[in-house]
Amino acid sequence: MTAAAPAATREALGPTLVKLAQEGLDIVVVDADLGKSTTAREFQKHFPDRFFSVGVAEQNMIGVSAGLAAAGKIAFCSTFSVFMPGRCFDQIRVSVAQTGLNVKMVSSHGGISVGEDGISAQALEDLALMCALPGVSVVVPADVVEARQAIEAAARTPGPFYIRTGRPKLPVIYDDSYRFQLGKAHLLRPGRDAAIIATGIMVQRALDAAATLAQEGIDCRVLNLATLRPLDEEAIVAAARETGAIVTAEEHQVRSGVAALVSQVVGSTCPVPLGAVGMRDQYAESGRWDELMEKYGLTAAAIVREVQGVVARKQGTDGRSLQ
Repeated sequence: MTAAAPAATREALGPTLVKLAQEGLDIVVVDADLGKSTTAREFQKHFPDRFFSVGVAEQNMIGVSAGLAAAGKIAFCSTFSVFMPGRCFDQIRVSVAQTGLNVKMVSSHGGISVGEDGISAQALEDLALMCALPGVSVVVPADVVEARQAIEAAARTPGPFYIRTGRPKLPVIYDDSYRFQLGKAHLLRPGRDAAIIATGIMVQRALDAAATLAQEGIDCRVLNLATLRPLDEEAIVAAARETGAIVTAEEHQVRSGVAALVSQVVGSTCPVPLGAVGMRDQYAESGRWDELMEKYGLTAAAIVREVQGVVARKQGTDGRSLQ
């Protein structure tokens, strides 16, 4: 963690797009009436003739974005994760994924950390939907620095992108020396006894859990899996082979998110004990985001318990010691 003040990953969108447009990239922004919350409105202040508001019409937003991309623009569109892809999945599939158009979808307020907005505003299936679409890059930044770099990478890389950002202010993990690489997991902490593979808001919790486990003599590797598609299978296989136990951590349904992706890779290459922290076939409720994370077990303490469990299973099956 750096000394920088905590910041929400959603705060990266507007300022980053302004910077890129000022550098000469032919960016346009399409908004579905939530530009203040997603920070897309910052772009409107600087480039009003390149900002298009379609109102509360997410399906239309995708169609307009696809049309602008077909005309040669780098089209960014933004709203909340529960609405994109939730309300406009068919348009995304047909107009963006199947065509491969240069549309960059940036959805804010992902997961249960929207807090008091309640169950109807909580996106816990968005990553599963987007990872099901061939050719769409899917990214979940761990902090505001990575969010800025992921947005820039999307702008400079041809093809469809889905980037999930969040509402709460998070600790800043990276400094300006960090370089985001699409399709590459980032090793935040080496370790030989188990690996924690985390994404988004859960990355800092994974680091906190690893620090706690170190005091117990359990040496944990921590991987930031910011890119879910294309998936860094090499890093996942290496984690399985070199540590012998894996725990995933995500703010999403575990049966269709990071846990499912990692399980598919590990199960077909190097089966090891697996654990998962995330939402387990349930929806949450309204409340303060930090209290919701605690209630539903999206915490460092929950990661610690899962790691202890997979390490015990590993020792029981192969007899290896942690020493």
